[in-house]
Amino acid sequence: MRMTQRARNATIAVVAATAIGASGVAVGAAAAPAPASNPAATAAASPAPASTTPATSASTAGAGTERASYADVVRRVLPSVVLISTTEGLGSGVVLDKAGNIVTNAHVAGDATTFQVQVAGDAAPRSAQLVGSYPPDDLAVIRVDDPTGLKPARFGDSAKAQAGDVVLAVGNPLGLSGSVTSGIISATGRVVTEPASGDGRPGATLPDAIQTSAPINPGNSGGALVTVAGDVVGIPTLTASGSQNGASVQGIGFAIPSNLVRDIARQLVGSGHVTNSHRAAIGAQVGTVTGEDGTPDGTGIVAVTNGGPADKAGLRPGDVIRTAGGTSTPDTQALATALAAADPGDKVALEIVRGTERLTVTVTLGELPAS
Repeated sequence: MRMTQRARNATIAVVAATAIGASGVAVGAAAAPAPASNPAATAAASPAPASTTPATSASTAGAGTERASYADVVRRVLPSVVLISTTEGLGSGVVLDKAGNIVTNAHVAGDATTFQVQVAGDAAPRSAQLVGSYPPDDLAVIRVDDPTGLKPARFGDSAKAQAGDVVLAVGNPLGLSGSVTSGIISATGRVVTEPASGDGRPGATLPDAIQTSAPINPGNSGGALVTVAGDVVGIPTLTASGSQNGASVQGIGFAIPSNLVRDIARQLVGSGHVTNSHRAAIGAQVGTVTGEDGTPDGTGIVAVTNGGPADKAGLRPGDVIRTAGGTSTPDTQALATALAAADPGDKVALEIVRGTERLTVTVTLGELPAS
């Protein structure tokens, strides 16, 4: 069975959240395609033995004191991370509550509505059902039929995460249950776009991803990125792959920040849908315009939502968006990443081509529709 992981050896260009990054394209800033995360050995930990070296407390670890072991952290977190299997593949999930709700990636859930969940220390898999999925943020919630003994994870405040923090990635890479890798937070606030799915659907654009050096391998998707205090600060979803000037780049993975995870998961658990996306949108259906040489040549407006931001700004079907906020938008992914860095209510100047005219139109952004 294949591993479900669009962490997945995709070629990604990444830049700061105030700029733009897109899958396979460096847009608006110098950003190099980077490849598969560090192939350092993944440490299986199920269950981890007691450390013979006294562990430094989480409050002092990283503050000039080198910690010899994270075995206590692993023991605390492993029961909250599960293996999820569908007919399409394997992935990971994190227990949200004692009611049996588990958060994972939307690409792990895929089109499935039923799942098998393997809980640490329990040999028998448990059946689970889909609660809801929100692909724009690559998040989904499933619920096991029997929540007996489930241990909810402790979620931390991802807004406090900073470059240099030590983190552990806990999941089921390559089907190896309860595996742990370590690294640091390399950066926060990254804008990244996942690769398209096998059926051609565009990947999610994540506006505030955490970049980490902790190896993230196929099957880690939907697992936990945790601090040395055992707090979940992210859900691993993506790893970069590729090369530059013949040299491979390692240790570039991405996780969805825990504050966003909790917000979207809460909405999915409450109603099965996302009612407030917090994501900006122009209120139009768009498609990539191809030039005479077959290369992308702009983002064309196919249809405009009546009364939406584009409609109010005077945009029309047939208009071609060439730049957004001064950044080139040669295709729909480039426009999506530009909007991911903005908030509903922000004003953005769009340079468009309408027939033989080149115009600048200011749009007050609306909100990406809920699920």
